[in-house]
Amino acid sequence: MKLVTTPQTKLLRGQLFHLTNPIFFETLLLMLTGATDVFMLSRFSDDAVAASGVVNQVVFLICLVYVITTIGTSVLCAQYLGARQEKNVQQVIGVSLLVNLLLGVIVSAGLYCFAPQLLHVMGLKEHLFTYGLPYMGLVGGSSVFLAVILTLGAILRSHNKAYYPMWVALLINIINVIGNYFLIFGHAGLPRLGIVGAGISTLLCRLVAVVLLTWILFAKVSPVPPLKYFKPFPWDKLKNLLVVGLPGAGENLSYDLSQVVITYFTVLLGTAALTARTYTMHIVMFSYVFAIAIGHGASITIGHLVGRARNRAAFSIEKYSIRWALIISMCISLLTALFGRQIFGFLSQNPEVVRLGCLVLWVDVILEIGRAVNITAVNSLIASGDVFFPFWTGVIVMWGVATLLSYVLGIGLGWGLVGIWLAMTLDELIRAAVFERRWRSRKWQNKAFTH
Repeated sequence: MKLVTTPQTKLLRGQLFHLTNPIFFETLLLMLTGATDVFMLSRFSDDAVAASGVVNQVVFLICLVYVITTIGTSVLCAQYLGARQEKNVQQVIGVSLLVNLLLGVIVSAGLYCFAPQLLHVMGLKEHLFTYGLPYMGLVGGSSVFLAVILTLGAILRSHNKAYYPMWVALLINIINVIGNYFLIFGHAGLPRLGIVGAGISTLLCRLVAVVLLTWILFAKVSPVPPLKYFKPFPWDKLKNLLVVGLPGAGENLSYDLSQVVITYFTVLLGTAALTARTYTMHIVMFSYVFAIAIGHGASITIGHLVGRARNRAAFSIEKYSIRWALIISMCISLLTALFGRQIFGFLSQNPEVVRLGCLVLWVDVILEIGRAVNITAVNSLIASGDVFFPFWTGVIVMWGVATLLSYVLGIGLGWGLVGIWLAMTLDELIRAAVFERRWRSRKWQNKAFTH
């Protein structure tokens, strides 16, 4: 479909990139935080890198419970703001912060108390427990701060204030690098804590982010919701948060749970394959960081447009977003593959890790085509209120293709890490075709919560 340019569409595209640019830099900075941990730990120990990869996979999976409220907050705030329903916006802010704070306390306690059992389930080798357990206690135990950060960020972005989370992310990145430098390696007379130092640095960064984002939201963007808006309690807002959030987070949960199982398959291939996968997962993040940014930007823009009943404009924005997501993702993934040997040679001295990583980066070039479409299309469908289709599609295809074929190709046929990546590539391409067909069908129209 040819994208027609009019003065109105130019204005909408300008608004889209006004949102996308700070979201892009925020996402890039957050990914750099994780990549910095991996890089600095690689100077300490490859075993520490492997253990941190498994721990982060578990923590990210469990913390997807926060996404239930976060997705609902973003969609409902965007639609209510578009429809100029201020009281509804305030009620959503209050309910979402309360729910995620309570969830954060429960999840953090669980991750801290059941760390050994969770790492055993993941198949982490016994000699890696020395690294994994303390890191899980710090990173998992402080996830309550992550719950609040995600909610505050969603609220600010839905108000078109995406640059505030971006500046906080920049500050956090600086604090994290400084904290890692002193705590991992023991500079300036401090003890050499290794992976424990990385965990302490992460905890401090999250605490600073919570304080700053809370102050920004209520001092500069939106007033503290008055208590009268919650007497009686707005159960309809909680219901709508769950109606949007459960299937929306379910699609993410299905993906991450599938990745946990695939990580378990990788563990069976040995430490070299696990280390190569951990490095690769952080490297390829930079290939789809723009797709994430423009996907979130499109989600907020489409939410505002759907709230105003401007479905034709919403349709056009999705197509425009996918085109740019594909262009940028493909360029970055090609560059990454071309310089793969230099990148992996810088990260690891193990020739097997370098060899595996370089091979996988070339397969990932094709994978990023599907991923760019998926990220943008799923965000657009959810923003319109069409939340159940992405969930069921994700469950069926991720498990029937990515997970099943990862075992068949990687373990059964002995293709190893490359076989696993081929299975994930096929999964991304199939879902991309299905989601884009759904958007073109326009079955998402008339599903707004502002009707």
